[in-house]
Amino acid sequence: MRRLRILVLMRPDLVPPDSTDGYTTRQINEWKTEYDVVSTLREAGHDVRPLGVQEEIKPLRDAIEDFKPHVVFTLLEQFHYEPVYDQHVASFLELMKVPYTGCNPRGLILARGKDLSKTLVHHRRIAVPAFAVFPMRRKVRRPARLALPLIVKSLNEDGSRGISQASVVDTDEKLAERVAFIHEQIGTAAIAEQYIEGRELYVGVLGNSRLRVLPVWELKFGTMGDQGARLIATEKVKHDPSYQERVGIVDGPAKNLAPEVYARIQRTAKRIYRTLGLDGYARIDFRLSADGTPYFIEANPNPEIAKSQEFATAAQHDGLDYLALLHRILTLGISRAKTGVSAG
Repeated sequence: MRRLRILVLMRPDLVPPDSTDGYTTRQINEWKTEYDVVSTLREAGHDVRPLGVQEEIKPLRDAIEDFKPHVVFTLLEQFHYEPVYDQHVASFLELMKVPYTGCNPRGLILARGKDLSKTLVHHRRIAVPAFAVFPMRRKVRRPARLALPLIVKSLNEDGSRGISQASVVDTDEKLAERVAFIHEQIGTAAIAEQYIEGRELYVGVLGNSRLRVLPVWELKFGTMGDQGARLIATEKVKHDPSYQERVGIVDGPAKNLAPEVYARIQRTAKRIYRTLGLDGYARIDFRLSADGTPYFIEANPNPEIAKSQEFATAAQHDGLDYLALLHRILTLGISRAKTGVSAG
């Protein structure tokens, strides 16, 4: 790839240092994606400028006019401290006619709401857990069709925020308590969905119109279930390196899947990606039940792409090394801007 001017957007507190020397594993874990993207693209010879963006759009506009980037690599998952505002940054970049990586605004909106994405996907006859939404400041009444146990989450937060062992509830009293926790501590509506006992599978998808589906990846919970814990991707499971090491939580290629089940999961991931109008790159999350049914849990446009994260390791397993992956993501953003066509 030719030498590019690349503006990399991130939260101001995640702008990485030039080196990881002297930092603890926990500190590095905070900004590992930002560090990996910036350092890898710099080593490849690109002119890379990180920019912390949070409350004001003017620094972004100024950087575009001053730096004149060929492409913006966006690692933002929120704006103005609101995850649902990330689509507005993508919209702003479109209005500025600057190519950017990752998903288009429409896809970000459709994927962000767990209720909307499940409704659209279910309409395409793809299995989804039964669910109900509990808005803020409303009395919690479980619909008769929704059988316990349930897992309670924020309606639109990602990264497992607010998810713990207490998220799985088996009584109406616990359901009301957990919904209240989401409302008060996370500050969003809650979604309660049928708890699917089974394997946690992730499928990465790359592309705008022509799609590349990465190998099916599995989050393996180690000894977590030995004391009766539910095997779910809690905040600790996702983000606490010492807990991951202690319990033996790893991710890797999904083994012992029948070929027809494996093919069905990959095919379903592609259908979901198209249904939600996604482009650039995304990770589709499933729970695989004992009878071999892959239940769609959620879609994650612009997922974490640190070298050690499942998207990058699955790409590596598929013959796409880390630099090649980043170059592919850049190329997809640039080519979309040239054609003016988003997925869907």
